Amino acid sequence: MARIVMKFGGTSMAGTERIRRVANIVRRQQDAGHEVAVVVSAMAGETDRLVNFCREANPLFDAAEYDVVVASGEQVTAGLLALTLQALGCRARSWLGWQVPIRTVESHAKARVEGIDSDRLVAAMQSGEIAVLPGFQGLSIDGRVTTMGRGGSDTSAVAVAAAVKADRCDIYTDVDGVYTTDPRIVAKARKLRAVTYEEMLELASVGAKVLQTRSVGLAMKEKVRVQVLSSFIDADAPPADLLPGTLIVSDEEMETLDMERQLVTGIAHDKNEAKVILTRVPDKPGAVANIFTPLADAGINVDMIIQNVGRDKGETDVTFTVPQADLIRTEALLEDRRGDIGFNRIITDSKVAKISVVGVGMKSHAGIAAQMFAALAERTINIQAITTSEIKVSVLIDEDETELAVRILHTAYGLDAEED
Repeated sequence: MARIVMKFGGTSMAGTERIRRVANIVRRQQDAGHEVAVVVSAMAGETDRLVNFCREANPLFDAAEYDVVVASGEQVTAGLLALTLQALGCRARSWLGWQVPIRTVESHAKARVEGIDSDRLVAAMQSGEIAVLPGFQGLSIDGRVTTMGRGGSDTSAVAVAAAVKADRCDIYTDVDGVYTTDPRIVAKARKLRAVTYEEMLELASVGAKVLQTRSVGLAMKEKVRVQVLSSFIDADAPPADLLPGTLIVSDEEMETLDMERQLVTGIAHDKNEAKVILTRVPDKPGAVANIFTPLADAGINVDMIIQNVGRDKGETDVTFTVPQADLIRTEALLEDRRGDIGFNRIITDSKVAKISVVGVGMKSHAGIAAQMFAALAERTINIQAITTSEIKVSVLIDEDETELAVRILHTAYGLDAEED
């Protein structure tokens, strides 16, 4: 008997028929003798609908009230799944974030899990009851509902799995695993048998939408065994461990699974970036700090940063990227501090995309970045910005060239699946 946390995404919960499919998958795990908890997302498109309501009500909305609105989507699906499981003869109940409770810290809309009081949850699972939890939501230190950012249900599931000491955390999505790139863009993309925590962390951070970045980081920290699977399977499908999904494992386990792995694991893309240019910034100590400190204080993540060589007049241009969702707030914050920073103009561009090459093999092999730049140059794709890590190289390009760049790089690094 195993203790399992199962997480189902929005497409898996989109309507009563799909919820019934999910309930049958969950019931099979319990019928096999396992203790089960389930974390659910809102129905596909529901969170976007709720977010739009907030924007219509107040474009510069209060994040605490925003959380109250958007957290309701997961509450609906948790209750519906519990009802459906009961209709199938299972003992099940829903637990809202504040009932567990899932305690969070930091800002609204970007809350982080501080701890989970899991005793009652474990007792319910041990008694044979299926616990159904809404993902994405928790309880702040002052007793208010919080949410964990888009994709936060993945983080909820991993956190719950760590808290109840689950044997594994199964993440069910609308794809059947992690691929070398988006199969909708590259038909020859291959499903990976396994990836390391580190690689998945980089892939998630640069646009691979299989898992949320924070969920992977938490899984690595807590050593939670994660498996990515598809919920769109036949009613008589085998248990999760027998399905050909993708395992997310440690470097040590990866060595036993794949001795001759490729240098590059995957190509990711992200169209949710926006470029910001500040012109004629004073070229002096402290100027850059005046730009990025207020953004950090506001919880806005800055990715690529380029500072041009100083001009004769002691001025420079500073270019950086932020998430598209934070672009309006970024402009407003910088305008408020125009006097302190001393820039001339703000120029923004939301029609850009970040393309990333990821692979642990980069640690010990030179030339990966050069190969990327050469492949893009051959097709006259201009690079606007570059950022790197130990196992990743990312470039910013025009959004219209996204799919072409992904296909070029997937082929250049030998990731295309062989023809049957």
